[in-house]
Amino acid sequence: MMIKPSIEELTHGGEINRYTLVIATAKCARQVTDEYCRQRERAERLIANKETDKPLSALIDTDIRDKKAVENAVERIAAGQYTIDKPYLG
Repeated sequence: MMIKPSIEELTHGGEINRYTLVIATAKCARQVTDEYCRQRERAERLIANKETDKPLSALIDTDIRDKKAVENAVERIAAGQYTIDKPYLG
C-alpha cells in the first residue's frame, strides 16, 4: 500500500531531512488543533446565545472536524500551504 504523499515528495527529494519534516508536521498539526478549538468555541458561543439553530458540527470546517490534525498537517505541507524553513547549518 502506497501512502500519499510520499516522504520523498514531502522532503523535496532529500532537500529537507526527515527530522525537520517531523518537527514541521508537529507544529502545523498544533496550528490545526488550535484552529479547531477556536472554531468550536465560536460555535458554542453562537449556540449558547441562540444566534444560530445549526448543530455544532455544521459550524466547524469539515476538513478540520473530520480528519486528524496530523493528516491535515501533511496535506497542508504537501500543498505548500505550510512552508518548512530549512535549518541553518552553520
